[in-house]
Amino acid sequence: MRTAFLALVRKDLRLFLADPRAVMMSVVAPIAIASFFGYIFGGGAGNQEHSRIPVLVSDLDGTALTRDVVRRLAADSELDVKPATPEEGREAVRKGKATVAFVMPKNFTVEATRALLAGGEKPVLSMRFDPSHALEMRMLQGMLAGAVMSAAGRQLSGGRELTAPFQVNSEAVTSGRGITYNGYAHSFGGMGIQFLLMVGVEVGVKLLLHRQQGVWKRMRAAPLSRTMLLGSRAVSSGITSMGTLIILFAFARVVFGVRIQGSMAGFLAVCAAFSLLTAAFGLLIASVGKTADTTRGIAILATLFMVMLGGAWVPTFIFPKWLQAITVAIPTRWAMDGLDAVTWRGLGFSAVALPVALLAGCALLFGAVAVSRFRWEAD
Repeated sequence: MRTAFLALVRKDLRLFLADPRAVMMSVVAPIAIASFFGYIFGGGAGNQEHSRIPVLVSDLDGTALTRDVVRRLAADSELDVKPATPEEGREAVRKGKATVAFVMPKNFTVEATRALLAGGEKPVLSMRFDPSHALEMRMLQGMLAGAVMSAAGRQLSGGRELTAPFQVNSEAVTSGRGITYNGYAHSFGGMGIQFLLMVGVEVGVKLLLHRQQGVWKRMRAAPLSRTMLLGSRAVSSGITSMGTLIILFAFARVVFGVRIQGSMAGFLAVCAAFSLLTAAFGLLIASVGKTADTTRGIAILATLFMVMLGGAWVPTFIFPKWLQAITVAIPTRWAMDGLDAVTWRGLGFSAVALPVALLAGCALLFGAVAVSRFRWEAD
C-alpha cells in the first residue's frame, strides 16, 4: 500500500512539473506582486523614495506670521506645498490633484494672537480635503497646528525660535541593533500565502472535474481507499506548495536582502504547516462542492477574505479593534504572524510553535472532513 501511495504522489508531481509554463507562473506571479507591494510599503532598508503629499495654501492675510506658517509647511520633506486661490484649491482637491487645500483668512494673525493671549474668538482656518485621503488629512491637521503654534511663539517671543524642551530618541526594534526593517519580508510572506491558497482552490476544482468525468468512479476498481487517494493528492500538493514558498523567499533573499533572522527550523515548520493546510483546503473544497464552476467562484471569494483578514495585503494593526479580534481565528493570520516572527522580528522556534500547531490542527480538521464527505460519483 505504501508503494501505491508513493506512486500516486510521484504521478501528481510529474504532472505538475510537465507544464513548465504553469510552474513558472506559479512562482513569477507572486514574486512580481510581492515585489510591488514591498516597494510601495517601504521596501528594504534605507529606501526613502516616496511621493510627497500635494498641499495648496491660500494666504489671504499675508502677514509675517502666516508667511512663516507657509514656510514651515513647505520645509517639511513630506509635503509639496504650493500657493493657490481658495477657488483653485477647492477645484484641485475635487479633481484629485491635491490632497488638502488650506485657507488662512484675512485678519488671521490679529484674531489668532488675541485668542492666544486674551482668550478671544478663534479665527476659522478652512481645510478642504480629499475624503479618500482621510489618514493623511489627520496627519496634516497636526502638522498645520504645529506650524501655527511655532510661528506664533516665534512672533510673541520677539523673533526667537521656540523649541520643545525635550528630545526624542526613536529606535526601530527589530531582530537586533543595527538591523533595519525590511518591508519585503512581509509582502513576500503575504503574496506567498495568497497564491498557495489559490493553488489549493485549483486542486479542489480539478478533483471535482475528475469526479464529473468519472475518473474517480473508474479508480474504485483499484484496491485504493479514498483516504489513500486524497492523502496522496494532499502530500503532492503540499510538496509543491512548500517548494514554491522556499523559492519565493530565496528570491527575496538574493534580490531584496530578506533574511531569516530568527529560527530557520521555525520558518520551515511554518511553511510546511501552511502548505499542508492549503492542500487540505483543496480537498475540503472538492468534498463539499458540487460543480467545478460554482465551487471555484465561492472558494476564490473565501480565499480573498482569508487573505485580506489575515493581514497578507496590509498589516492587521490598521484594522479596527473589533476586526483585529476576529482575525485571530483566521488561519492566514497564524501563518503571517509566524513568518513575521522568524524573518524580521528574529524570534526563536517557541514564537511559532502555537501558529504551527494551529495550522497543522486546521489542516487535519479539513482533511478529516474531506475524507468523511468524499463521494466517488457526481450527484
